[in-house]
Amino acid sequence: MAFWLFYQKNNLNYLYFLSMIEIKVPPVGESITEVTLVQWLKKDGEWVNRDELICELESEKATFELNAEEAGILHYVAQEGDTINIGDVACKIDNEAQKPEGGSETAPAPAEAALQPKEEAKAAPIVESAPEATLASDVKATPVAKSIMLDKNVQPNTVKGSGTLGRIMKTDVLAALENPGRTPGKPLFSREDRTVKMSNLRKTISRRLVEAKNSTAMLTTFNEVDMGRIMEIRKANKDKFKEAHGIGLGFMSFFTKACCIALQEWEAVNSYIEGEALVYHDYCDISIAVSAPKGLVVPVIRNAESLSMSEIEKEVAALAKKARENKLSIEEMTGGTFTITNGGVFGSLMSTPIINLPQSAILGMHKIQDRPMVINGKVEVRPMMYLALSYDHRVIDGRESVGFLVRVKELLEKPDLMLFGKDPMMALLEI
Repeated sequence: MAFWLFYQKNNLNYLYFLSMIEIKVPPVGESITEVTLVQWLKKDGEWVNRDELICELESEKATFELNAEEAGILHYVAQEGDTINIGDVACKIDNEAQKPEGGSETAPAPAEAALQPKEEAKAAPIVESAPEATLASDVKATPVAKSIMLDKNVQPNTVKGSGTLGRIMKTDVLAALENPGRTPGKPLFSREDRTVKMSNLRKTISRRLVEAKNSTAMLTTFNEVDMGRIMEIRKANKDKFKEAHGIGLGFMSFFTKACCIALQEWEAVNSYIEGEALVYHDYCDISIAVSAPKGLVVPVIRNAESLSMSEIEKEVAALAKKARENKLSIEEMTGGTFTITNGGVFGSLMSTPIINLPQSAILGMHKIQDRPMVINGKVEVRPMMYLALSYDHRVIDGRESVGFLVRVKELLEKPDLMLFGKDPMMALLEI
């Protein structure tokens, strides 16, 4: 896009021809019509290089970034927090501007740049003060404050610094000692409220959870599994496994493999309703619930039934990393025939997970806890985990839901069964 800019200075009129290209919000999914501009990664008026990341956008399903299509001076059109329709202009780039010396300084306004000599347009050097000495925990503190914290065994993260740049002063430490257990820096008896706009992702999570509760006949069945055998296998083989495959051996590969076997035996659990028909799948696309910085996301492991243990672990690690960095694509979160969620990593002992539509079932893993169990008439302490299977009773009957969960329990307690799907001796005897 090109246009003429009228500019007046010192009673003189100037007319400049500026060339601008428009950076528009690209389509990110069939059902997505708008996105939210989360943050600008480059400043208004700053030089950007071609293909450089300039802003972060959030749709109702994922977060993605916008790149500069040409090098030039960036000019905002939308602001942080704005809701923008697909195809709208997010910013413009003056691709006719000259790159400032250094390449990263903020450039002057277009008309000002045309009037000023190059030496006048140079930014003044930024003088930084020398960094202060910090504690091992990277919290700045005065020597006296440090001495008191060491003497009284006060953790720096429990003290709110009131000094320059958050430096912890003596009075801050004394105040923390006088008010143990209270939030650092928070006024006593505070009754302040904060109103924060819901992100598109959070609004989508809210809508889908309510939709799942209101549109399905959801029921949850429980069981418990002895994790002793799997823990023994991991302990004995974790070093060799990592050396051979370059990835750690976790619990998720065991659960994914067990679910894939059980899903192919109990087809209803791996199906969903579409209109007035039931869609059955001969493959297992396993959605893994991951807690990302902006909310819960469920990336999908495609054809998990065809993957080895190491391939599953690598896929889980890669998807979890992308989730933490908000780099999951729409395709990586689309689909899925069954979901596994692990509340145990947060300490949950038992819960009733909500179905991930349009799927018909979700398996909840929980915290492993030593409990007394009666085994062969004797009480033994065993590492036990509660399992919860939430399912849509319109699709899955009680026999199928309980049968599926019992099969998963059996496979986890006797991992050797995952090789043949049955006891090796029973396979040998063909019974």
